[in-house]
Amino acid sequence: MAEKALKTSVFTWEGTDRKGSRIKGELSGQSPALIKAQLRKQGINPLKVRKKAVSLFGAGKKIKPMDIALFTRQMATMMKAGVPLLQSFDIIGEGFDNPNMRKLVDEVKQEVAAGNSFAGSLRKKPQYFDDLYCNLVESGEQSGALETLLDRVATYKEKTEQLKAKIKKAMTYPIAVIVVAIIVSAILLIKVVPQFESVFQGFGAELPAFTQMVVGLSRWLQEWWYLVLIGLFAFAFTFKHFYKRSQKFRDALDRGLLKTPIVGDILYKAVVARYARTLSTTFAAGVPLVDALDSVAGATGNVVFRNAVAKIRNDVSSGVQLNFSMRTTGVFPSMAIQMTAIGEESGSLDEMLDKVASFYEEEVDNMVDNLTTLMEPMIMAVLGVLVGGLIIAMYLPIFQLGSVVG
Repeated sequence: MAEKALKTSVFTWEGTDRKGSRIKGELSGQSPALIKAQLRKQGINPLKVRKKAVSLFGAGKKIKPMDIALFTRQMATMMKAGVPLLQSFDIIGEGFDNPNMRKLVDEVKQEVAAGNSFAGSLRKKPQYFDDLYCNLVESGEQSGALETLLDRVATYKEKTEQLKAKIKKAMTYPIAVIVVAIIVSAILLIKVVPQFESVFQGFGAELPAFTQMVVGLSRWLQEWWYLVLIGLFAFAFTFKHFYKRSQKFRDALDRGLLKTPIVGDILYKAVVARYARTLSTTFAAGVPLVDALDSVAGATGNVVFRNAVAKIRNDVSSGVQLNFSMRTTGVFPSMAIQMTAIGEESGSLDEMLDKVASFYEEEVDNMVDNLTTLMEPMIMAVLGVLVGGLIIAMYLPIFQLGSVVG
């Protein structure tokens, strides 16, 4: 019951100021009575105080990783400005439009107010704050440099999410081309080809092989289109099921994606960037290298690199240099290995890894932009071949009939 009483909600209020003018606004508080007391302190006579209604669409709005990145950046800013931790939660929570994010910030605040550490409070929300995030915050609390660590975590989250967005952009574009091509072809085969077929029946002559193939495909699609839809849904469901349940399937997919042309190269450089960014952030936070590599293994997001990092961790714990161990795995580019070697020799490993991450992030950015530019004419070519091929198949008998008559 005490937990419910402490819960903060957003209230809308209406009232009059000292001059008698009607004013309204929003305030966060624990109850309407406390909101009214707060307004009276400001010289406002409260007339109505109501709990703010949650919109139908807002209620189900998911908390996205970028929301967590924004929360981290704002916390870092508040800490640097010297704002007390609990007050920071109130200010940041009010700034979010997403009610679920406001609720999350409030829940973390209540945990901290109850006497838990900031990192301990975050650990109770593992779906939003992973081990790496919590470990870095904990390092900041223990070293007394929470604002510096939060700034690093915020930069890490922002860079990671930007990289993910670029990868999604690179993957989405080819898929969009294929989907558009399939939809256009299906519409032509189901709606347009039958119109020509009724015209061909009056010719009385044998149709060209290409036209016969297209007409046959059109008839089959008209009769069995629902089987195609069922097949597509079954494939999507099976893929999702195995992706969620089978580690072997996910691992095979990771390996396969790295071998695909163009996209595989983008994914490879993105994983190298993520590895360097995560290791740089954790090492700069004062986390021992062996422990930092534990966090990095999970953050790479690819089984090939996860296994490689696990091997590196074992090597480093037995006294092998990081750059030498990276070379023996055979998965890291020579530039990343050389920069790591320079960082180890000069005692500035975190700075060198940061430069590696920035370099490969920029590479990914350029490759995605180039892919987008390259895909635009490819879309036109693919659609042109499909649509043009169907049109030629339909007009071929008419051309032949014209030559016979001529």
